Amino acid sequence: MTSPEIASLSWGQMKVQGSTKIYKDCKVWPGGSRAWDWRETGTEHSPGVQPADVEEVVEKGVQTLVIGRGMSEALKVPPSTVEYLKKKGIDVRVLQTEQAVKEYNALATQGVRVGGVFHSTC
Repeated sequence: MTSPEIASLSWGQMKVQGSTKIYKDCKVWPGGSRAWDWRETGTEHSPGVQPADVEEVVEKGVQTLVIGRGMSEALKVPPSTVEYLKKKGIDVRVLQTEQAVKEYNALATQGVRVGGVFHSTC
C-alpha cells in the first residue's frame, strides 16, 4: 500500500487523495486517512502533539512521520514525542504545515512508507 498524497491544503481545510472528506486536521498513513480529533487524547497547542496522537499512524508501519505544526506553527511538539518516534526507529520531520505537506507528498511520491499528522489552522 502506498501513502495517499495530500491533494490540497488551505486554512482549515485539507483534502487527501482517495477520500471524499474535507479535514481540518488529519492523520494519513499508507492506505488511508482520517480526521485528527484532538479531543481523543486531550491535545492542545501546548504542550502539543503527544505520543498518543501519533501512535495510530506508527502502528501502520511507517518509516517516516511528518508532523505539520500549523500555518503559524502554534502547535508544539515536545521532545518526548520526537524521542518516542526515534526509539521506534521512525524518521521524524517537524515542520510548518505547508512545508510539511510538501515534504510528505515528496516522500509519498518516492514510495516511502510515510505517515503524517497535520494541523491546518494556526
